[in-house]
Amino acid sequence: MVETMEELQIELKKSVEWEQDQSDLWFWEKIGRLPFKLLDKVTHAFIQNKIGTLLDELGQYVQTGGKYLSSVTSLKSYYPNNTVHTLADVKLVPVVEMDQAVSKLANNRKQLATIQGASTGIGGILTLSIDIPLLLGIQLKTLQDIAMCYGYDPNDKEERVYIVKVLQFVSSDVVGKQAILKQLSIIDSSNEGMKREVISELQGWREVVMTHRDQIGWKKLFQMIPIVGLLVGAIINRSAVSDLAEAGMMLYRKRRIKERLAMELEDVEK
Repeated sequence: MVETMEELQIELKKSVEWEQDQSDLWFWEKIGRLPFKLLDKVTHAFIQNKIGTLLDELGQYVQTGGKYLSSVTSLKSYYPNNTVHTLADVKLVPVVEMDQAVSKLANNRKQLATIQGASTGIGGILTLSIDIPLLLGIQLKTLQDIAMCYGYDPNDKEERVYIVKVLQFVSSDVVGKQAILKQLSIIDSSNEGMKREVISELQGWREVVMTHRDQIGWKKLFQMIPIVGLLVGAIINRSAVSDLAEAGMMLYRKRRIKERLAMELEDVEK
C-alpha cells in the first residue's frame, strides 16, 4: 500500500474530527430555519417553482446521469505530474496527493461559481432562471470530480446516489446530517444487502430539493434586484460550492482511507 496503517489512522482521524466539528454550525442552522414558514409565504412563487423543477433533474441524474456526467479524462488536469489516466491509477495515489488534487479542483470550481453567480445576478429575476440550474450543474460536477479524484466512478448508479446524499448533507440541519452520515456509512459497508437497501431510498433526492428551497430561496430574493444581484449572486454561489467541496472532500477521503485500512487488515491476517 502507499501508506502505512499508522498514517492512514492519522488521516482518518482528520475526517472524523471534521464530522464532529459540524455540530458547531448546527445550532445556528436550527435558529436560521425558524422563519422559513413565514418566508415560504413571501418568497416569490417564481423561485419556488424554479427550484421545484430541480426535483426532476435530480431524479434523472440518479437514474441515468443525464447531462451532468463528468468524464474520467478530466483526471489529467488534477494529476498533471503523475501517470494517472484511469480510476485504477488513482487508487494507487497517496491520500495526501488526492487531497491536493481536490483542493485544486475546489478552487477552480469556486472561481467558476463566483463568476457564474455574478453574471446571472446582473439581470435580477430575468437571469435568475438561468442561475439555479447552472448552480446545480456546478455542484453535481464538482462532487463527481471529487469522487473520481478519490478513485470512485460516478457512472455507477450507486455512486450517483452517494453524490446526491452528500449534496443533501450540506443542505440539512442537525437531525438530517446525523441521519445522512449513518446512510453514508451503510453505503461504505461491505454488506451488499445493506447497500441495496440504501439504493432503494431514492426518495431522498426529494429532500434535497426542499432543503435547497429553504437554504437558498430567501437569499435568491435579493438576487432578484438588478445589479445588487451581481454581488449577492457571486457570494451565494461561491459559498454554496465551497461548503459542498469541503464536505465532499472529507466524506470521500474518509471512505477511501477506511477501504485502505480494511485492505491492510486483510493483508495482515494473511
